[in-house]
Amino acid sequence: MAIATTSDGVKLHYETAGSGTPIVFVHEFGGNHWSWEPQMSFFTRRHQCLTFAARGFPPSEIPQDVTSYSQARAADDIFDIMDCAGLARAHLVGLSMGGFAVLHAGLRRPERVQSVCAAGAGYGAEKAYEEYFKGISEQVARNFEKQGSELFAKTYAEGASRVQFQEKDPRGWGLFAERLGKHSSKGAANTMRGVQMQRPSLYDLEPEFSNMKPPVLVMVGDEDDHCLQPGIFLKKTVPACGLAVFPKSGHTLNLEEPALFNHLLSEFLAQVESGRWNKRDPRANPAQIMRTD
Repeated sequence: MAIATTSDGVKLHYETAGSGTPIVFVHEFGGNHWSWEPQMSFFTRRHQCLTFAARGFPPSEIPQDVTSYSQARAADDIFDIMDCAGLARAHLVGLSMGGFAVLHAGLRRPERVQSVCAAGAGYGAEKAYEEYFKGISEQVARNFEKQGSELFAKTYAEGASRVQFQEKDPRGWGLFAERLGKHSSKGAANTMRGVQMQRPSLYDLEPEFSNMKPPVLVMVGDEDDHCLQPGIFLKKTVPACGLAVFPKSGHTLNLEEPALFNHLLSEFLAQVESGRWNKRDPRANPAQIMRTD
């Protein structure tokens, strides 16, 4: 348990355990640093693992000004924490909001990113729903402010891509919902307005993604509808990218299907570290249906 001070003076809580090649886990909007407990317990067997509470999420500091929150700032916070922990380079793993953050980190500072695993990254990316997403994000921010986290968590935790977790693991989902209810209402609202509503669509970053340097694994649940197409977009655009689709699964992948998540992530990290996660073979031409000559 430690405190990192970011380059703009915000204090962030982080925890680290284990030894080996570093992995930094970046949580989603609906979670916090505790969301990665199944991964921290598993991967510390072979890696130095670090998880942290994003700005606006207790016990990290809650900046009161919404201008202290942004997508760029979320990516920079990862590197500020790595600096405080003495990590020159690391694998980055993120879910949802954290998935966006690790993708942006991989674009911004590829020399410090050994690989990127982005799970459930896609909300607000689809161009057809871009304005709707901004509007609904503002409503969510207002609900956190007016109702408070404890009350609104009961609604938010039963979203269309969360009920799969509830069905499979009521106990695990109950703990997720309980922790969601302890979020800072101010921090949640500011994160919605400063990060979620303002971040660029993944599709607007196609030129950057087509030249992305770190290897990437994208994970998505097949019932996480607004992440499926963005996941396919990333697979087709990022040079060294794999796509894993979890059957009968929603948004909270690392908690909903921890064994499958850990297995796929382990294989990915092993292939990256052995130099075997490469760009797509040029012979695997997507325009070809069957070879005739």
